[in-house]
Amino acid sequence: MRDLLITGARLADGTTGDLAVSAGRFVEASGVHDAERLDADGLLALPGLVDPHTHLREPGREDAETIATGTLAAARGGYTAVHAMANLDPVTDTAEAAEHLLALAARDAHAEVVVVGSVTKGLAGEELSEMGLMHRSSAGVTMFSDDGRCVMDSLVMRRALTYARTFGGVVAQHAQDTRLAGPGACCHESEISGRLGLPGWPAQAESAIIARDVELTQLTSGRLHVCHVSTAEGVEVIRWAKSRGVNVTAEVTPHHLYLGTREVESFDTTFKVNPPLRTDEHLEAVREALADGTIDMVGTDHAPHARQDKDHPFDVALPGMLGLEQALAVVIEVMVSTGRLDWAGVVDRMSAAPASLTGSTTQGRPIAVGEPANLVLVDPAARAVVDRDRTASKSRNNPYHGRDLPDPVVATVWAGRLTHRR
Repeated sequence: MRDLLITGARLADGTTGDLAVSAGRFVEASGVHDAERLDADGLLALPGLVDPHTHLREPGREDAETIATGTLAAARGGYTAVHAMANLDPVTDTAEAAEHLLALAARDAHAEVVVVGSVTKGLAGEELSEMGLMHRSSAGVTMFSDDGRCVMDSLVMRRALTYARTFGGVVAQHAQDTRLAGPGACCHESEISGRLGLPGWPAQAESAIIARDVELTQLTSGRLHVCHVSTAEGVEVIRWAKSRGVNVTAEVTPHHLYLGTREVESFDTTFKVNPPLRTDEHLEAVREALADGTIDMVGTDHAPHARQDKDHPFDVALPGMLGLEQALAVVIEVMVSTGRLDWAGVVDRMSAAPASLTGSTTQGRPIAVGEPANLVLVDPAARAVVDRDRTASKSRNNPYHGRDLPDPVVATVWAGRLTHRR
């Protein structure tokens, strides 16, 4: 791996200078030799982004995504680490499955892959997975989620929070009360769901589970992470929980920051996602919550699907959309350009906070001599029309296709090597 010299970069704190990389770490400029040079004049250097919520589909659905293509999409989006969700085939519910995923990543990945284990065996919601064995394995799993499915049984959730606490683990919940929003629910319950004739997904189906899990977290002294918060009601429960000192963190997706129910009127299944796109009042609530820190981080919920899984009537098609390559663009458009977040806030919400979720010592770190060399070079002024056919992902369910958005990522460096350069 060649040394790297990045000249003229501006950091989030406004200082400007040269950045030198050798043997995977930032070093003094005098310490690099025969270095590859990158001119960063006018560019912003940020710590590499970290995604707490990625679906890589391998093993099991390599027709939709692989570790190689998913992490290449991540690199193109400025990410140097992604947390790989457990709803694979086989499910990541054993130490062997976790170590197999880690081995695939070591062979093929363009970013660090942090293995997320399931909460329950086979995602069935009944019996705890091998949480302790996964944690003690070489994969070192510390986050567990049945994402895509809610852990509905309160006793199972209590046991998961209690057990994970013994080794500092965190349980990440897909908050969906399936009695209020069943498997067929696919549209925010409102005037639009009735008009379109689509099964409704009320906001309370999210907030009710968050409220229950907050109480269980307080009862067990565990750690709770709430996936893809999408409602004003959910935000208020989390705000209340934090005011009481409950150990809870939360994420919001780019699409829940930017896209709303009006997209569903086209019946384009690209816009079918779980939880569904919400009305303007909910978009405003999650934007405010990300700005004030009630919502701690951005998680893409990058969910690639093969064409045959989306080419169905809206209520039948699989839910999910791509997110890795446009996540930073959306945050710039919705949060930075409107003054809701400054660049230090972006670093916190998209790098430091998600890295701390699983206790990373290499990600989310400052850009400073001696630190691991994970960074993204950003052109804050660049824009482009999104073209789904130019994605690194194997899938094309990109909800930003045809939209004029920021096009910020110029280069990504993971562990000292260039993984993307525009």
